[in-house]
Amino acid sequence: MNIHSFLADDDQQSKQYKYVLNSTKKIQEHRKSDRSASTLGDNYLRSFALKLAQQGDYTEAIATLTQLIYRHPHNAIGYNNRGLIYFQSGERQKAFYDYNTALKLNPYLASAYNNRANYYAACGELAVALADYDQAIDLNPSHIRAWINRGITWRDLGQYEEAIENFEVALLFGQLEGNIWAERGRTYHLWGDWNYAIADYRRALTQLPSLDNSKDITSCRLRLQLENWLNELLSESAS
Repeated sequence: MNIHSFLADDDQQSKQYKYVLNSTKKIQEHRKSDRSASTLGDNYLRSFALKLAQQGDYTEAIATLTQLIYRHPHNAIGYNNRGLIYFQSGERQKAFYDYNTALKLNPYLASAYNNRANYYAACGELAVALADYDQAIDLNPSHIRAWINRGITWRDLGQYEEAIENFEVALLFGQLEGNIWAERGRTYHLWGDWNYAIADYRRALTQLPSLDNSKDITSCRLRLQLENWLNELLSESAS
C-alpha cells in the first residue's frame, strides 16, 4: 500500500489567507518582530501552522494549532487541522482522536472524513476507509482529494476498474492533475497496461514540481515515488 500517496485535507481556503510566510528565512525574521503569536489573528495562525508543517516543523505547527483550539474549543476545523499534522508527524492515534472530535463537533465536515479515511487506510482497514471517503464525497461531490484517495484505495484492493473511474472523475475538476496522472498511471501499471501507464507517468512528471524547486514534502515524496514507478516499468518492459 502506498500510504504516503493519500492526500490529506486541511480547512484553509488559500484565497482568504494572504499572509502566509513563503520561506524559513521570513519565518525566522517574523519571530524577531514585535508581533507575538498570541496577538495574531486566527486565520494567520492557521496559515502559519500549516506552512510550518509543510516545511516539516511539526512540533511548532502542532503548538500553534493547539493555541487555536484553546481559543475556540468547539471549532471542528481546529481539531481537523491538528489531526492532519499529528498524522503527518507519525502520531496516528492522536490524529484519530482529533478527527473524531472534529466530527463530533461538526458531522458535516467533509475534510475530516477524508482525513480519517486516510488514517483507516494507513492502518489497513480499507473497507472502513472507503466508507469515510464515500461520506466525504456525499457531503461534497467536488471533493477532489477524496475522489483520488478512494481511487487509490480501490487500487489497493485490486479493483483497478473502479480505481480508474475515480481518477477519471477527479480529472474533471481541473486540479491536482499531476497527482491524478501519477496514481492513474500506477493503476494502469499494476493492471498490465504499460503503454497507458508510461503516458500517465510522463504527464505527471510535467506537472509535479522538481525536487530542487519544491519545499512541499508531499509533492517531493510523490515525485520520488513516481520516478521509481517509471524506472521500474521501463526496466520491466526492457527485460
